[in-house]
Amino acid sequence: MRWHVSHQTQSPVAGDLAPDFRLRYTPSQTIRLYQIRTKRIVIAFCPAVWEPTTRDQLIRYQQSLHLLYERNAMLIAISTDCVWCQMAFAHYHQIAYHLLSDGSPKGNVAQSYGVYDETHDTTRRALFLIQDRRIVWQMVVPHLLNPGLGGLLTALDSATD
Repeated sequence: MRWHVSHQTQSPVAGDLAPDFRLRYTPSQTIRLYQIRTKRIVIAFCPAVWEPTTRDQLIRYQQSLHLLYERNAMLIAISTDCVWCQMAFAHYHQIAYHLLSDGSPKGNVAQSYGVYDETHDTTRRALFLIQDRRIVWQMVVPHLLNPGLGGLLTALDSATD
């Protein structure tokens, strides 16, 4: 008899230290969460960049980046796609923020945030607002639902600087 061991972790909650990570945005360049100098960081976990709901979500974020910048926030998006796939997406849609590959080992960062979907072998759709390395807000939505910007902007406006 084989036992299935789940690696799904509990989602961190507001006030918890955000799990640190180092992920690729090009084959030779990485970014580490704790080395980002911006005080406020929005992390958008997405199942796959070319998936229609994610595509619309990421394009909308690009169109609204100024709203995040006005609130002193930096956006990064994370999916389990390979870095080449994300680079093609970013080039095609002229994405100016970092798309990070959580592909090796697959879903490791998503697991640390409690948003890895083992059934579909990808990340769940989720948003996290990190301020001073702490999670101050999070939202996890159903797979085919685009979370939009409303809740995120409200969270940014509510978080104290």
